[in-house]
Amino acid sequence: MKDSYVTETMTKEDVTAMILSAKKQAGLTWEGIAEKIDMSPVWTHSACMGMQAFPKDKADALVTALGLPQESAQVLEESPTKIWEQTVPTDPCIYRLYEIVGVYGPTIKALIHEKFGDGIMSAIDFDMQVVRVPHEKGDRVKIEMSGKYLGYNSW
Repeated sequence: MKDSYVTETMTKEDVTAMILSAKKQAGLTWEGIAEKIDMSPVWTHSACMGMQAFPKDKADALVTALGLPQESAQVLEESPTKIWEQTVPTDPCIYRLYEIVGVYGPTIKALIHEKFGDGIMSAIDFDMQVVRVPHEKGDRVKIEMSGKYLGYNSW
């Protein structure tokens, strides 16, 4: 009874907080955590932030790797609710770009901070390419963005 009560009351936000705490305490990077569960760092961060549902084996691997309570694995397997507060354009192409930023924005930010430090990617000193990439399941859109890294000043 106690275990089901804990699982029913434990939220994705609770598990995310535990993950962030365990990551910090262990001195791990998202790449390091991703290696432990055999997934990409981008997917791993997004899933840990509650934007993806973990497959059972990956949830179990994360729980083991970070020493989380076993009940948190079931929460990690739950379908996400991808909500962010913004007015989103209705044009399908532009909407999908907003969706990408809404879902993966925190992941991109976390990985930039791990690789460069506390700062941002410039949208002024910036270039971008949109490339068509042939693929057996249907051609893919590849968007390559490159912006100068700008560290925050301490003053």
